[in-house]
This record gives sequence, C-alpha cells and structure tokens, in this order.
Amino acid sequence: MSVSPPERRIAPLARATKTRVLALANQKGGVGKTTTAINLATALAANGETVLLIDLDPQGNASTGLGIPRADRTAGSYSVLSGHDTATNLARSTAVPGLSLLPADPSLVGAEVELVAAGRREFRLRDALQPLREAGGFSFILIDCPPSLGLLTLNGLVAADSVLVPLQCEFFALEGIAHLIRTIDLVRVRLNPTLRLQGIVLTMFDRRNNLSELVASDARAYFGAQVYETVIPRNIRVSEAPSHGKPVLLYDFRSPGAQAYVRLARELLSREGSQPEAA
Repeated sequence: MSVSPPERRIAPLARATKTRVLALANQKGGVGKTTTAINLATALAANGETVLLIDLDPQGNASTGLGIPRADRTAGSYSVLSGHDTATNLARSTAVPGLSLLPADPSLVGAEVELVAAGRREFRLRDALQPLREAGGFSFILIDCPPSLGLLTLNGLVAADSVLVPLQCEFFALEGIAHLIRTIDLVRVRLNPTLRLQGIVLTMFDRRNNLSELVASDARAYFGAQVYETVIPRNIRVSEAPSHGKPVLLYDFRSPGAQAYVRLARELLSREGSQPEAA
C-alpha cells in the first residue's frame, strides 16, 4: 500500500534561525546510530527544514539507507576531507524533499591513516563546512560518525555544535557512553569550546523486556533531562527499510518506529529552539 509523503502529515514547528551542525556519535556499533541519522534527517526535512546528512562512516550505511548503491558512489565525504572537492559540489539530492546527502565514497576507508599526517587534521571537516554555514542553505547538517573514536569521529565532533548520542537499551550500553562523554569533554576543552551534548536518545527499546526498562531508568537517573523523552522502539519496519533504500518514514509512515522519529524530530527542534544563539 502506498504511503503519502510524510511532509504533508506533520505540522511544522518554527524553523531554525541558523545552520546547526549535529554529530551523531557512539563508539559502540549496532546501537541504531545510522538508523537514527537517516530517519531523524528525514523527519526534520518533513517538518520543512533543509537538511544535509554527511555519511562519515566508511561502512557507508547511511548512503545505502538513502538509496545510493555502492556502485554509484564516486566522490563524497573523503574528497571533502582531503580537499579535492567541496561539500557544495558533492552533496546529492535524495528521494526526500529538503534532504541532501554527502555520501561515503570508497576511499573513506583509508582516511584515518591519511589524516594522521595532514595539516589541521582535526579541523578538516570543520573548515570544509564553513562555506555551507556562511551560505545558510541548510538549517541542519547531520554528521553520521563511524562507530569508533578515531580521527573521523574527532573531525565530526570538532565540526559540530552539539552531539546526539543514540543509546541502545541493553546491558553494556551505559559502560561505553561514559567513555564517549569524556571524549566530548576533552574535545570541548582542547578543540571546540562551543561543543555541547545535545541529548541522549534511547533506541531499540522493548517494553516486553525488563532490561530495557532498567537501562532507560538508569540512563535517566544519571543523565537527567539530557535523555530525550522520545524513545525509539524496536520495530521490524525500521529494520526492513534500509534494505529497500528508504527511510522508515517513506517505507511505512504509520509504523511505530516512523512515528517515534517524527516525535524525536519535533523534540529536537523544541530543544534547539530553547538554546541561546552563539555570540
């Protein structure tokens, strides 16, 4: 059954007044980071925002999830980091109105090694995004960082205004997040003094599982209001959507997973709207 475009179903909130750069990061794999990047970007675009999603993960799953086959990926985020081309030239439109993608090109696999000897190696992405900030063509730039704390993720954190952390509702999740928070603090002190923790999003939540409830309770007790009220449920439609090259909002808009990402986008916009503008 066909689904109407989601942008017709979501009442828009107030638009962002400047380009906000948001890094999605968690060094633990399999936590729903890329899934959240794809579907949050889609939901923001459906709300009327202009969004650029940067696939900074050598696995390239965000590119796959937005329908860009590996065979069709040439120049992308690696070319931007290496200075061979600009994000303005290489950003592609997607099937989602208002959402553009800077895909992960095959050469991104070797970027960690090559960046070691590069000048301003931690600032390559920040420098590359500055023209986009000045042009103001995007209200949000989302960066899907790799599941590690290497130079690619560091570039994402240095380029970002804030960090959104997907937290899987399973046993080992809270152990890894403490390390990530320390890394964010170090980046703030040494490289990006305006960086802040935008929030923590609980993912793969299963109400039938007592462990999910326990992890959620522990996260809220420790991080307080930094944990989003919106929780992303474990949902088969969310898992199926990438194999069709679609965000879940296009694959099955009425599914619980899609509706959760709609609510997440609205909560993010509400939180961003309550933040003071940087001087």
